[in-house]
Amino acid sequence: MARYAIGDIQGCKASLDRLLALIDFSRHRDQLWLVGDLVNRGPRSLDVLRWAIDLGPVVTCVLGNHDLHLLARAAGAEGPKPRDTIDDVLSAPDCDGIIDWLRNRPMFHADATHALVHAGLHPKWTIEDAKARGAEIERELRGPSWRAFLAQLHGKPPRWDDRLGGSDRWRSILAYLVRARTLKPDGRVEPDFDGSPSQAPPGCVPWFRFPNPAWTTHTVVFGHWAALGLDLGPHHAAVDTGCVWGKSLTALRLDDRSVFQVKAVEPPAR
Repeated sequence: MARYAIGDIQGCKASLDRLLALIDFSRHRDQLWLVGDLVNRGPRSLDVLRWAIDLGPVVTCVLGNHDLHLLARAAGAEGPKPRDTIDDVLSAPDCDGIIDWLRNRPMFHADATHALVHAGLHPKWTIEDAKARGAEIERELRGPSWRAFLAQLHGKPPRWDDRLGGSDRWRSILAYLVRARTLKPDGRVEPDFDGSPSQAPPGCVPWFRFPNPAWTTHTVVFGHWAALGLDLGPHHAAVDTGCVWGKSLTALRLDDRSVFQVKAVEPPAR
């Protein structure tokens, strides 16, 4: 058995098929860790979701910001954005089942050596802290009031403090789990930056380079940051290599860090 972590797919099913062929993926032998953002901006979000659902326990997938946007649109908590390509999901005859599957995905996953998150972690969170913070969001998404929960997530997140409650707390947790790229000197997420680390605002550093983090008992695998690209360190593995922007889709074999990549098949998103 091999475990592969795959970067942000975002509806790029043709590129995904090529990558799966490259690694000789077998649903009877291998496991896939998906960093989230299965959908949006690429052309085949519905096909990607159906593929992931069909694989059942073979796939471990955390939620990304685009996946949450799909849930929010299904809940009526958000309207369409100009670059959305998820209407095929929302109009599909199996939409209700797909949405239920998606809202039951974890926000964070960890085993004995590796952790999986879409974007990043607060530097003072241990792996157990991150599990607990993710579980808070999961409870809301899986509960009967999930639509109302998603409607409360708009607005700027406050600085993380464990004493926060309600929507302030949820927005602050999600700022790290699905939005973080760089952090300010006080540990807050810089919300408006998506360029390369060399272009970061003064004083900001990638979240995984913040001094003395508490989560380094594990290797944290994440996506979300296409401008960073493939970046492997002692305790982190960034695997979003910008497939939806016409670059490449990446699989990282977790047990030996072998890297597999295919050039994007789909035209770059606009």
